[in-house]
Amino acid sequence: MKIYTKTGDDGTTGLFGGGRVKKTDARVEAYGTVDELNSSLGIARSLGLDAWVDGEVGRIQSELFVLGAELACVPGKESKMGMGLLDEIDSKRLEDAIDRAEEPLPALKNFVLPGGSAQAAHLHLARTICRRAERGALELEGVRGELIIYLNRLSDLLFTLARYENHVRKVEDVPWAPRKEQSPAK
Repeated sequence: MKIYTKTGDDGTTGLFGGGRVKKTDARVEAYGTVDELNSSLGIARSLGLDAWVDGEVGRIQSELFVLGAELACVPGKESKMGMGLLDEIDSKRLEDAIDRAEEPLPALKNFVLPGGSAQAAHLHLARTICRRAERGALELEGVRGELIIYLNRLSDLLFTLARYENHVRKVEDVPWAPRKEQSPAK
């Protein structure tokens, strides 16, 4: 199979289920952001995550392929994809992972800044990309609610996994401290 088709040279791309759209279409932006999220998780994994976290992130990467494929599909043609779609069981698995990751963590007393270990910083970056993917999916018509819920839970999990990575590496989360009021300039 050749990697190039030349069919996109006119600035359009094909969707699963037929039809072509401009590469600037909101649907292409949404599934492109999911692809970016997946790539950012690959970077986080390349840094050497905790074994349990790595397993979770590896499963999530596969699920993101399914999610991205559904977003790249003409609404109503999902059955032509020939794969099982994400559902509430997948979101529940994310919730279970959040609960497991939170067990050893100290309670949050203030906001934390993205950072700490390199692994945590990359998981925080993935979280922000996930939030953008969620916003992009919300812009589309015909997106199943299960996908929105999944992306919402995933961003929560990525935040928690970032904190977990700092915890297992004995690196403190970076607390955010509000600015003190400044007196007006004279």
